[in-house]
Amino acid sequence: MADTSLTAEPRSPVGSRPTRRLRTSGRIPAVVYGDGVGPLPVSVDSRLLRQALSTPAGLNAVLAVTVGDDEYTAMAREIQRHPVRGNVTHVDFQVVDPDRPVSADVTVVLTGEPTELHHQDGVLEQQLFSISVRAKPSEIPQNFEVDVSEIVVGTAVRISDLTIPAGVEVDLDPETVIAAGQPPRVVRAEGEEGAAEGEEGAAPAAEAAAEGSAEGSASEES
Repeated sequence: MADTSLTAEPRSPVGSRPTRRLRTSGRIPAVVYGDGVGPLPVSVDSRLLRQALSTPAGLNAVLAVTVGDDEYTAMAREIQRHPVRGNVTHVDFQVVDPDRPVSADVTVVLTGEPTELHHQDGVLEQQLFSISVRAKPSEIPQNFEVDVSEIVVGTAVRISDLTIPAGVEVDLDPETVIAAGQPPRVVRAEGEEGAAEGEEGAAPAAEAAAEGSAEGSASEES
């Protein structure tokens, strides 16, 4: 079942000038494609597209895309944005079968407060921001919540620690780290600085010893 509906209009001809006119009028050029479909050039209202992709499912929302008398169950796939303004300039809608698994990226959301890690002056390092999965369109999780409250320096939360819903396959190694507790960066910097100061201090001492030896030799010769 689709999360939301979206009406698309066929567009013709395609090209840079017609697409510029479309964007100026508040519409986004798009393509509908899939098994036995298209590629079918269409356009969608930019405001309605933003609303359709602003549900809790985000970019993994299942859409009922209507084009004329036809309706397609689809998901937004390739989304192009303006390099400066960041607004959507083009979108591809992939027609999907509600009963067949598809690939999708699910956002990682960190929860909890790593209190002990803070007491250690450690740093919480998030290494994964999304996780690739395969599932039926309606069974794709909205996100993966990862509890980091028990993390301390030297420990990590991995893919194997997640609760994966039934029907969802994760395409990553179970040992892949999602978030980890790292040693205090300030301590490492001070240690490196101390080592550098030690090296700098050793050099003048060696020079002074060499000068003293040279002066002693000169006195003996005289």
